[in-house]
Amino acid sequence: MVNNNELLRVIKSRRSVRNFIQKEIPENIVKDIVDCGRLAPTARNLQPWTFVVIRKKETLAELADITDYGKFLADASCCILVFCQDTKYYLEDGCAATENILIAAQAHGIGGCWIAGDKKPYASRIAKMVKAPDGVKLVSIIAMGYPAEIPNPPKKSLEDVIKWEHW
Repeated sequence: MVNNNELLRVIKSRRSVRNFIQKEIPENIVKDIVDCGRLAPTARNLQPWTFVVIRKKETLAELADITDYGKFLADASCCILVFCQDTKYYLEDGCAATENILIAAQAHGIGGCWIAGDKKPYASRIAKMVKAPDGVKLVSIIAMGYPAEIPNPPKKSLEDVIKWEHW
């Protein structure tokens, strides 16, 4: 049985972490986090994803240089590149996997930040860098590491975003 209070706490406390301490994430935890991404919902059960884990500091630094808003990748313990086959719903499927990964990371005490991949000018360069095959799209880049700080940006209230029956 799932501890609903703990699950909801993990979801509600997840924030985008961009500052990390220099501590390696154990391989078994990275695998568990990716496994949660693998189990995300997917249109027609196509499961179009492949996850590329980057741990080498020089590769993380290169990714940081390539991206426009991912400079903090250089200080991450690792990152996960979420690629999807170019199916009708690749973006929805890849985003579901990305969110599962972020929540799983939070559950393990790992900070993460979603960096855009799809439609970015650097997406094809990153795909070539990791030798991705033709016909796949980079959906997201997820920086991960143990948090040096946990931001707490203001969030809209539930009353500001919920409507009942009509707008």
